[in-house]
Amino acid sequence: MSAPVLDSLSGWFCVRSRPKSEHIAARNLQQFAHLDEVFCPRIRYEKATRRGRVWFVESLFPGYFFARFDLEEDLRAVNAASGVTGVLHFADFYPQIHDDYIRELREEFPEEENAIRVVHQQIELGDEIVVTEGALKGLKTIVTRFVGAGERVAVLLEWLGQEREAEVSLRSVMRPGDIRLEIR
Repeated sequence: MSAPVLDSLSGWFCVRSRPKSEHIAARNLQQFAHLDEVFCPRIRYEKATRRGRVWFVESLFPGYFFARFDLEEDLRAVNAASGVTGVLHFADFYPQIHDDYIRELREEFPEEENAIRVVHQQIELGDEIVVTEGALKGLKTIVTRFVGAGERVAVLLEWLGQEREAEVSLRSVMRPGDIRLEIR
């Protein structure tokens, strides 16, 4: 088997990591492989669980992050970093990520080292929602209005053959099909 053909160009590459360890592998690349530019965008969101609603932090690209390095000089050090399972490649081709794409992606994330963006769920009037907590848990219904300072919503219920409004906490509703709705 022949050695892979490497471009001697420096640039951004997609690095694979162990599951749920993207930020750790990225930190290891900076500290131990001495790479200056490593970007691991993550999102923080609230999700319904058996314990109620809980905040989660996950990688924007599960199992992947980005690093800028010279492929010929640094590939061995990158592959050897703890938590890294390899650099994305197709046979002997290591695709580079264009600088403009990384720049645009970075603009969407805070400047701080962790690069975590908080994702808020937005419920609108008329949205179909699922109640995730309390006596109405599991009920699919429609938002009819916001109550108070927007902390509660009025929803339609069918009660004894008539449609009635009930108020529930905005924190206890989610849109159906929202990936964050799955129970962990």
